Amino acid sequence: MATYYGQGYGEWDDPESPGAGRRPHRLPVVLRAPFEGRSWGEFCYLLLSLPLGTLMFSYSVTMLSLGAGLLVTFLGIPVLAATLAGCRGFGALERARARGLLRLEVAEPGPLVVKRRGPMAWVGAMLRSGVSWRHMLYTVLQFPWAVFSFVVGVTFWTCGWGLLTYPLWFWVFPMYGGRGGIQLYGDEAHSVYLDNPFEITVTALVGLLITLATPWIVRGLTTVDRLLVQGFLGPSRLATRVVELESDRGVVVDTAAADLQRIERDLHDGAQARLVALAMDLGLAKEKLAQDPQAAARMVDEAHGEVKTALQELRDLARGIHPAVLTDRGLDAALSAVASRCTVPVRVEVDLPSRPAPAIEGIAYFTVSELLQNVSKHSGAKSASVDVWRAEQRLLLQVADDGVGGADASSGSGLAGLAERLDAVDGVLVVDSPPGGPTRITAELPWRSS
Repeated sequence: MATYYGQGYGEWDDPESPGAGRRPHRLPVVLRAPFEGRSWGEFCYLLLSLPLGTLMFSYSVTMLSLGAGLLVTFLGIPVLAATLAGCRGFGALERARARGLLRLEVAEPGPLVVKRRGPMAWVGAMLRSGVSWRHMLYTVLQFPWAVFSFVVGVTFWTCGWGLLTYPLWFWVFPMYGGRGGIQLYGDEAHSVYLDNPFEITVTALVGLLITLATPWIVRGLTTVDRLLVQGFLGPSRLATRVVELESDRGVVVDTAAADLQRIERDLHDGAQARLVALAMDLGLAKEKLAQDPQAAARMVDEAHGEVKTALQELRDLARGIHPAVLTDRGLDAALSAVASRCTVPVRVEVDLPSRPAPAIEGIAYFTVSELLQNVSKHSGAKSASVDVWRAEQRLLLQVADDGVGGADASSGSGLAGLAERLDAVDGVLVVDSPPGGPTRITAELPWRSS
């Protein structure tokens, strides 16, 4: 997983970075590019690529050849393992160089997994590690590209600045070289030198064009370097996916624990407290039944009201866990029931060819339910709509309202928690809510058939 950071050209600016909101530059980016720190960092990266690439290539080819030659004996195996270990060290150096000069943050690959103790276990783990072999492949492939990028980058950089500053040093030729200036053409009979004011000015203009184009050429060259570093020296897609799944599993566990705590709290503070009070009231009514039948009847009547209230709370709690209407009749009926309890009129349209898997159906239900609660509490809307449809292998939900807008999933609100829940099942939450409205929130879930 790789990210870019820092400040350089205008398109690198992050609205949440420390430099966001600063006064824009007066010069266009094309004129600023040759003087930007990013341009010089990328050029320094190209300059270092050739000597480091030569060192890495020489080490890998020499050690690999030595190890392959010694495979007829037992010594070849530890030599190959040592070769791979050295390549992993070079990979750490290259990641640090890319981080410092290219502003490219590449995550560390997976560590070497040694299941047993001892040098032979380490050798076996090194030889079985795909990360190690990718590092070695990088040291081999990076060298020819380093030669090409070094030659192209240095040629354009030196020619551009040399021609641009030609009016400052053209006097060196007639004074010390016995020539009129840079020789443009020459044979036995004729020679053309750039020595008059017009030719010197044109030369400087050509140098200016090359100088302005060089940062973009260098950027294109270092883009390939970025791809090489990301592809060979970072974690594999499988390892990245495993990390994402582990993180999603943690979110699911935390969410389940929070739901259990909420259910326990609702039972303890709601229905359970009412049932305890009901039992006490019925006990008192039983004692008063013989002495004061009218008072006992009033107490029984009050207990009857408490029973109804407790039953309603239990129904609401059960609906919050998994409503029966969702299980029996599907999303269309369940979402219509949720919409009927919203404080604003809600249009519901569900267009699904079949029912999704119960887990996906439940997540979709609770997503729309929470979004409609936000509409009731915070939007100030006069109307809202819920649309549910399937697009290929994705289930799409969209809740829109004509309220005041300003909803933000990045501010730690309930939308942030909702986004984490969706992410745990490979879902996506997209919030479009400009200040003043309207608000349109789209949730995307994987489609799994029931």
